[in-house]
Amino acid sequence: MAYQFQFGSVFAGFDQLLWGAWLTVLLSAAGIVLGLMLGILGGWGRAQGPRWLAWAIAAYVEAIRNTPFLVQLFLIFFGLPSLGIRMSAGAAALLTLTINTGAYCTEIVRAGIEAVPRGQVEAGRALGLTRVQVFRFLILFPALRTVYPALASQFTLMMLATSVVSQISAEELTFAANFMQSRTFRSFEIYAVVMVMYLALALAFRGFFRGVHWLVFERGR
Repeated sequence: MAYQFQFGSVFAGFDQLLWGAWLTVLLSAAGIVLGLMLGILGGWGRAQGPRWLAWAIAAYVEAIRNTPFLVQLFLIFFGLPSLGIRMSAGAAALLTLTINTGAYCTEIVRAGIEAVPRGQVEAGRALGLTRVQVFRFLILFPALRTVYPALASQFTLMMLATSVVSQISAEELTFAANFMQSRTFRSFEIYAVVMVMYLALALAFRGFFRGVHWLVFERGR
């Protein structure tokens, strides 16, 4: 094989990849927080909301889960300007990630809410708790504890999916890699390093979520 591996040019611009990885973490964190909030609202609406709201949320979930993330991204970034709604690549990326993650979280949270025993809810009402208190302490917390592993896996997958937003030039790790490749033409070396970086990020996310699970759901039990 005549190909000569040259990782020197990659590590010479490694600071660009590190900055891209940091932007990936920031984008993922924002998408996780907003997507989870949307998922909690959607899960409540599907499980306990009025029928018309449950149907509307179900339509949203099916539309998102059965269409490609890339098409959703293009619709928001390239399609909305046709309606007079323009936003930066970063804002479009975050909005798409939030909508996409929210749909998956909605179904996960809904399953957790429906797994809460009815007797537990009725007992809370008998004790005089308000509907908000019942939902917060007797429904939402146990539901999130039940489905937390599924949520953590979904959030890690969402972090990996941020690589797609490089298609609209949103700055993150894959965008930084593409930028370096266009100048060094060391495709194998650059993407091999980036693959290792994504693996490290995924493992770090898993460790972080494991720590959150212990702090929130296990400590003090």
